[in-house]
Amino acid sequence: QVQLVESGGGLVQAGGSLRLSCAASGRSFSTYPMGWFRQAPGKEREFVAAISWNSATIFSADSVKGRFTISRDNAKNTVYLQMNSLKPEDTAVYYCAVASRRWFPTPPRLRDEYDYWGQGTQVTVSS
Repeated sequence: QVQLVESGGGLVQAGGSLRLSCAASGRSFSTYPMGWFRQAPGKEREFVAAISWNSATIFSADSVKGRFTISRDNAKNTVYLQMNSLKPEDTAVYYCAVASRRWFPTPPRLRDEYDYWGQGTQVTVSS
């Protein structure tokens, strides 16, 4: 059974940093693109960042460029999101996801293109 488990969320002051992790189990996702999305209360789930299977291609939302960095460790079947210079508007539940597009060089940026999702981890940034 495929399972994605996020961790690393929490409460942090504005300007602080957090590192989210997403560990996959049940199968290897080393040849699939992975991404991070977030959903704030009352809002749609939105794209944050995505990474190709070999880390050659990375996309980030304009709202997090220069502050958030996505990376992956295929040997550990894990994707990370390093979040620096956090702002109150970054407060949301953060979800990792995997797209069933093996070897695809361009990681998707649309929510509907992802097939596996974690349960989410809460990130709260206080002002």
